[in-house]
Amino acid sequence: MLVHVVADYGHGDLAFAEVVQRLKRHLPDAEPVLTPVPLFATLAAGFCVAQLGLNEAPAGTLIYHNVAPREDDPAARAGNAGERLAFARLPTGVRVVGVNAGHAYSFVRAAAEELRWAATVAEGSQFRSRDFFPQAAAAIALGRPDALGEPLRRSAIPALPADRVAYVDGYGNLKTTIPHNPARHRAEEAVRVQVGDVELEATTGDGSFAVESGRLAFAPGSSGWTDARGRETRWMELFLRGGDAWTAFGRPPIGARVRIRTAG
Repeated sequence: MLVHVVADYGHGDLAFAEVVQRLKRHLPDAEPVLTPVPLFATLAAGFCVAQLGLNEAPAGTLIYHNVAPREDDPAARAGNAGERLAFARLPTGVRVVGVNAGHAYSFVRAAAEELRWAATVAEGSQFRSRDFFPQAAAAIALGRPDALGEPLRRSAIPALPADRVAYVDGYGNLKTTIPHNPARHRAEEAVRVQVGDVELEATTGDGSFAVESGRLAFAPGSSGWTDARGRETRWMELFLRGGDAWTAFGRPPIGARVRIRTAG
């Protein structure tokens, strides 16, 4: 069983090893794939959940995610309580288990065929994603009837924020929450792009490599999916050919606003 583990533990952190060890204890046939995201970056986690879960995947695939900044209540927390564990079943058959924190479920909110709370505790350990949640995820993966609780209302999941940096890949490409719109994003148009406090000139296009080396492109990237009705979603990204767009824009955080205006 393919199990994607999406979390903000840090590259190569011991926490990934501990969580995988606990998952394998409850799901011996699990084949874990680790995907780290920045600290507390629920928007990046949600982007990964959707990219992995709304595209074709092997039968039985499970996405287990944990980015839990415990921002649902600013007061002091008894027993290390935090956001509750939730479940989503996607049209691809992929099952998603993870805390409903921030925008972790925002990309799949509309597409999910089933949304429920998991039947597990939300407090009692600082490291809930190791001590409690793997057992709950395994129970869901194995189809145990008592593994799921009451329905999760879609209104309990925040809408996807517009015009934001959602994910930064290993090449420094900035993947955004701006959907590709051919009528809006005309090819070979010069635009000014501001991310955070940095503004640069870019060229729109049908693909990232439709610019010369050293130039910045604002184009539909490799991330997106097609729904059951054949409707395609493709996300715009900022790509510096031969360079690193993230560094060029001053290494903006996940969630930074992206502003686009016509050059000139």
